[in-house]
Formats: sequence, structure tokens, C-alpha cells
Amino acid sequence: MRIHHLNTGTMCPIGRRFVNGTGGIFQRARMVCHCLLVETNDGLALVDTGIGLDDIAQPLRLGRKWVRQTAPRLDLSETAVRQVEALGYRPGDVRHVLLTHLDRDHAGGIADFRKAKVHVHRKEHEMAVLHKTAAPKGRYVTDQWKHGPEWTFYGEGGDDWFGFKGVRALGDREPDILMIPLPGHTPGHCGIAVRAKDKWLLHAGDSYFFHGQLQAKVRMPLVLGYFQRKADLDRNLRMANQERLRQLKSTHGHEVTIFNSHDPVDYDNCRCGQH
Repeated sequence: MRIHHLNTGTMCPIGRRFVNGTGGIFQRARMVCHCLLVETNDGLALVDTGIGLDDIAQPLRLGRKWVRQTAPRLDLSETAVRQVEALGYRPGDVRHVLLTHLDRDHAGGIADFRKAKVHVHRKEHEMAVLHKTAAPKGRYVTDQWKHGPEWTFYGEGGDDWFGFKGVRALGDREPDILMIPLPGHTPGHCGIAVRAKDKWLLHAGDSYFFHGQLQAKVRMPLVLGYFQRKADLDRNLRMANQERLRQLKSTHGHEVTIFNSHDPVDYDNCRCGQH
């Protein structure tokens, strides 16, 4: 399978040193929305969607506070659908959208791929869509799925993958694309593992925000760490999964490349080794 690394939404908050760990206090930081486009035998699969066309047309639906704090670039050419088209495909060629979770900067492009099945953990759907569990006010932008996508759910049973439990294959029949429960940031947060030739890529979503968090001596910029704590719905659980990812990198780093959604260092490293 050929895999493309896409940035589907650049965010430029103030305070680069405290967000990226380098640069000046008053410089703009750079954060990305790191997605994967995977060429499979069953069409294209998109891992997360970033910011979508409707978000750019109506940026305030993302939330005034969120837009003010993150300062998204809102560039049409960065949307997943425009990048899919730039690669020579049609939006309808995307048959599957796999979501790490349903936060606004991950699910914004769902409506741009209306023919795709949308794969998500059942607990995430129950909170964000069905409201069976109360979510913090303003956490989810429900307009992003008001068109009524074809949902496919995960969360019951599953296999083991490098010690991670409850792992399910895409559609329960594609063993090279796996959904891996990594709750904490949200109840149904998942990582998505994709086999790339002789090793795995693990899109860890928002399980961690900064590459230094997976190092033996953990590093985290001040403001980014504060934002992460505020965003966690179960911090202890997310921290436990972050430690598991750290151990996975330490013991199986030659077999698994781990990256998160928003760190430009992770993204640039993956682009250099484009699969």
C-alpha cells in the first residue's frame, strides 16, 4: 500500500518557544493536522480529515475561542479533499475515513467525502453524536456530521497488537489497517496503525502532542502542556497510554514508527521518509 502524509490544517498560535519548544516568545508557532491517505485494494482510506471545506467557509462554527487561540490558516489547498484531488483522485475514491476521535480539527472534513464509511470507536460516537455521555460544552462541532455519514463502529472485542488490547482491523477484514483503543484524550480515542512494507506506522492521534513526550527524558513546552491538560477528558488514562507508547517506541522502534496529530517535527520526519 502506498501511504501519503498530509497536513490538513496549519495552526499558528502565538508563543513559538512555549508551543514548539524553539524560537521566540512572540513568534508564531506551527502546528499541523497530520493525516494519512492510504491506497488500498478497496479504494482510498483517509486517517483523520483535519479542517474541512465547510469549516473554512464558516470558521466561527469552529468556535470563536478555539479560532482565536489556535489561529488556523484556513487554507483551502490544505483541506484533505483538495489534496486528494491534487494527487489525481476524486473525492468519491475515498471509501473509508478512519477517525482517531471526533474533535473539530480531526473530523472537519467528513462531509467532503460523503460516499465514505466513517470508522470510529463506539464510545466516541456515543458521546459526540448520541450524547449518551455528557461532553464538555463546545467540545464537539456537531455540524461537521449533520449530513448523516455512514458510521462503522469499533470497541467490542479484538486482538492484541504489541501488547495493546482490543485491536480491530478495518472492516474486520483489512489486517494491514488497525484501530487501536487509546482512550484518555476522549473516551473513544484510537490510534490507527498502517502496515508500510516491513514495518508499521502508528498514527497516535492526540495521545501525545510533542515528540519529546516519547523520549526517555520527557520534555514538553509549557503552553502546549497546559493546553493538553485542559483538553484531556481523563488525564490519568491518557498518561498511562502515553507511557505505553513510550515503551513501544523503546522496545519496538525498529518495527513501529509512532507520530501524533499536531507536532510538526513528527510530520516533517514522516514526510522525509514518505512511503
